[in-house]
Amino acid sequence: MRLAFVGCGLLLVGGAAVVTGLLPAADAVGVVERVWPVLLFAVAVTVVAELADRAGVFAAVAERLARLGRGHGWVLWALVVLLAVASTVFLSLDTTAVLLTSVVVLLARHHGYPPLPFALTTVWLANTGSLLLPVSNLTNLLAEHALGFSDPARFAALVWAPALVAVLVPCVVIAIVFRRSIGTRYQPVAADDPHDPVLFWVSAAVVAVLIPFLVSGMPVWIPASVAALVLVVAFAVRDRVAVRLGLVPWELLLFAGGLFLVVEAAHALGLASVLAELTGSGDDPLALLRLAGAGMLGANAIDNLPAYLALEPLADSPARIAALLIGVNAGPLVTPWASLAVLLWHDRLRALGVELPWRRYMLLGVVAAPLTVAAATLALSLTV
Repeated sequence: MRLAFVGCGLLLVGGAAVVTGLLPAADAVGVVERVWPVLLFAVAVTVVAELADRAGVFAAVAERLARLGRGHGWVLWALVVLLAVASTVFLSLDTTAVLLTSVVVLLARHHGYPPLPFALTTVWLANTGSLLLPVSNLTNLLAEHALGFSDPARFAALVWAPALVAVLVPCVVIAIVFRRSIGTRYQPVAADDPHDPVLFWVSAAVVAVLIPFLVSGMPVWIPASVAALVLVVAFAVRDRVAVRLGLVPWELLLFAGGLFLVVEAAHALGLASVLAELTGSGDDPLALLRLAGAGMLGANAIDNLPAYLALEPLADSPARIAALLIGVNAGPLVTPWASLAVLLWHDRLRALGVELPWRRYMLLGVVAAPLTVAAATLALSLTV
């Protein structure tokens, strides 16, 4: 509700900028034309993930991982890492931060582990693991447009090295900090059967078919929308109560839509020339690190999406766009508002009865974020 309130305020400010001429109407129309596919994809993939979760798909995958772990805590945690990365890369960071968090917390409790290291793994990897593909993060979809890429393989070829490093570094931090609690053994527990086998298998099939289409080069809003429609129809037939307006992430739509207009208006006032003093120019390692650092600081100061939008005009080459993505994707690990995924994750933790004071979260993030951003930017500079 608070996010929706902020989003409405941003939309009012953006609308006022258009009405007063501060933001030319043609520029506002250009913003709408650029972002509607991004927001439609976000809505569709959220609907798919929510309904698949209700059908028990994610819980079934997690329980299968527990059996594969054969009682070894380190193996179970490594499998959770792989699941979190796969979920983030193909179904977006919000899916991992919200839906997968619930699954791994229950998985940890079910097998006698404290939930915190598993929950922290999901939220950190939801952010740092979102570099590889355009669908992994809304910032990536915007960057894909700025790069002029139509093939996800070209995007992945640009960022594969920093994407790998951005996964490994936070995992090393978590492994060191929580080594005692992760390194114990557990007794595998039998998984519960899905409450509706038909919906379970339909949902699993839809997710399995959707993933290759998301990396096919087709505009991602098309297969995501088709998948969402199929699942909505299936649930309307067999579980009508699940089909509700609450499936649509209204708060995200209001917040993102307002941000796009406000930041565009700020650029009309000369925001880019002010920020240029902070970010510098060039593609050498220090220049890339400077831009990535600015993205990290901006994300933790105001949120990663407006930070990306504010700094995008200064990312005038593929390497600089990749560096900016490192900062705004892998850097939002410190403040609660650094990314929407973090706020959603913490709300889900509270609903599950898991206590994590923001002070401890921020202290851990102060260690992990700079290390991750610096190492990933170095990897980028060695491969571009």
